[in-house]
Amino acid sequence: VQLQASGGGLVLAGGSLRLSCVASGGTFSRGAMGWFRQAPGKEREFVAAFRGPMRTSRYADSVKGRFTISTDNAKNMVYLQMNSLMSEDTGVYYCVAHPNWNVQYYRTAAYDYWGQGTLVTVSS
Repeated sequence: VQLQASGGGLVLAGGSLRLSCVASGGTFSRGAMGWFRQAPGKEREFVAAFRGPMRTSRYADSVKGRFTISTDNAKNMVYLQMNSLMSEDTGVYYCVAHPNWNVQYYRTAAYDYWGQGTLVTVSS
């Protein structure tokens, strides 16, 4: 299984970006897919997760109301729409996946598969 993330870039504070991630070699419609991020000098942290069978999403408090996670099962993709971006959102964003939806979605150790990361830089 491989995850390929894209969509990162440089954006002004208050702007928007949409990250995409495609999974190949496996399907996760009955599992969990999500996003983590890592800012310079900080630990990797949970951003958002989507659990396929229940079609429920979870977010870190820091992004609630600004970010939206969604999936396209037909394309085996997960997206992260990021609005009202702030400088604190700067970091490398990683997409993640697990074939089982019943995981501790906020833990880095819960996920079997990780993408290579895409850099998001928010300039103020």
